[in-house]
Amino acid sequence: MPLTALEIYKHLPKKNCGECGVPTCLAFAMQLASLKTQLDKCPYVTEDAKLKLAEAAEPPIRLVKFGVGENELAIGDETVLFRHDKTFNHPTVYALAIDDTEPLEELKRKIELANNFRIERVGQLLKLDAVAIRNVSNDAKKFSEVTKLVQENTKLPLILMSNNSEAIEAGLKQSSVSKPLIYCATSDNFDAMLNLAKNYKCPLTISATNLDELVNLTQKAKGQVNDIVIDFGAKSLKEALETLTTIRRLAIKKSFRPLGYPVITILDTKDKFEAFSQASIYTMKYSSIVVFNELDWAMLLPLLALRQNIFTDPQKPIQVKPGIYEIGKPTANSPLLVTTNFSLTYFTVAGDTEKSKVPSWLLIVDTEGLSVMTAFAADKFTPELIAKTIESTGIKEKVAHNKIIIPGMVARMTIKLKELTGMEVLVGPRDSSGIPSYLKESWK
Repeated sequence: MPLTALEIYKHLPKKNCGECGVPTCLAFAMQLASLKTQLDKCPYVTEDAKLKLAEAAEPPIRLVKFGVGENELAIGDETVLFRHDKTFNHPTVYALAIDDTEPLEELKRKIELANNFRIERVGQLLKLDAVAIRNVSNDAKKFSEVTKLVQENTKLPLILMSNNSEAIEAGLKQSSVSKPLIYCATSDNFDAMLNLAKNYKCPLTISATNLDELVNLTQKAKGQVNDIVIDFGAKSLKEALETLTTIRRLAIKKSFRPLGYPVITILDTKDKFEAFSQASIYTMKYSSIVVFNELDWAMLLPLLALRQNIFTDPQKPIQVKPGIYEIGKPTANSPLLVTTNFSLTYFTVAGDTEKSKVPSWLLIVDTEGLSVMTAFAADKFTPELIAKTIESTGIKEKVAHNKIIIPGMVARMTIKLKELTGMEVLVGPRDSSGIPSYLKESWK
């Protein structure tokens, strides 16, 4: 857990020299606790204190990154057990497994599938995140060839999967520039895998069949390789759920560092319904990476939506920027509709307006990300605010008429809005789905 200001203060030199930019060491400690300054601004802090503060300040689940550039993936860095306590920081990574024994055409099909598996929802891009290459052949040369093929045909981060250290090294020679995740070190190959992770500066997965063995291995790796992902092996869904919860509780509630790492789970079933049921539970219950054997659009779409909902900040609704949006190619005679900047509301209204095939202006009011009725009830979608937005955006200069269409659910603001704006206020449908027929029938 993050240190308090007093806990940090105990390790500071207490000179009150002010050279860090604040007058006292206690004030500096308070700045550090609130993440408003850096420890290295203190010229007198000892190396021992730096070590203690740095270690204690680490999140209970370590932040691990793999991949490079715009496709780099971050996992871990979680600080709470439940989303409503604060927020979950890094979404579960979904990876598609490719076996090095598969025919060339199948390899290319899966790579293309992984590359193209993406869709936009409420302004966010939802997609597959990584490709896992499995060394089913146990042949280092074969694994190297397939890794090279995948590396050349996708920008997605890679997971190199083998218990054979020679195969992993052959794969790393083809892909280390893209910083893949190594999977996996076990008690049988631990030293060899650890050396590969150190030499190629790549994160390492440590796998064991029980938590005691897993703890022993992560402690053994500590100080040599710090970017670690853990795998507790294939178990029944019930056992996996219990183990995932145990690991998270020990890391968050007990600050148990040997298990304070992101967790990877490998789906071990070929039944797509069972696979996606497992993936749903692993996404909800703390798995940082889920590896699929196969993908299915119909199954993955709700899973992506589930992940999106879990890994958004519950205190910050997804929003769009307030202002004027064009639906189609509106003219001065096109209708003007108004709604809130809650992302789901915006995309629903925009989509339904587009369905009407009536080019329109859409005025988006800043309601701090609240939907129409919630914002109206909270006095954040008021006639005064709409009038202010009309004024600030200059929308009156873009339209030749003097009309505005408000959501039917807030019809009671009609008179007040008319008084404030001098516009003719038209009451639209109560539900967004009524917009197409409303515009076709009412806007002449």
